[in-house]
Amino acid sequence: MGLHPMVVPLLHLVATAAMVGLIWFVQVVHYPLFRAVGDDRFVAYEADHQRRTGFVVGPLMAAEGLCALWLVVDPPSGVGRPLPLVALGVLGVVHTSTVFLQVPLHGRLAVVTDPAERRRHIDRLVGLNWVRTVGWSARGVLAAALVVRV
Repeated sequence: MGLHPMVVPLLHLVATAAMVGLIWFVQVVHYPLFRAVGDDRFVAYEADHQRRTGFVVGPLMAAEGLCALWLVVDPPSGVGRPLPLVALGVLGVVHTSTVFLQVPLHGRLAVVTDPAERRRHIDRLVGLNWVRTVGWSARGVLAAALVVRV
């Protein structure tokens, strides 16, 4: 007895929707508030941010990624492979941005002590994070469209 055809698409939608909500919070609230952290506390704050964030995003990103791969390998009937492939491609853009843009910027922020340099890195982090915000928002639409087609 196999999985019900809606299980993976719904898990995918739930994980993606959670990431959409989280990334919008990060984009408009959390990252901009980095500017308000005092210079004497910032390095410790950034270390705490990195440590705590992983507990929230790690399981969601893993679930989203596994479901996205599953949907490409074994798309539900009525869906076909193109929609899951596009959704997986967008996830690839989001993860590439995370690995090559956001993670290195957080690494720099963890050690920078000059306030002006820190502000430049924060501004860059906020600006470049729009790649992930738009990407995850698009994934939310794609994940919903996939569920509708099942």
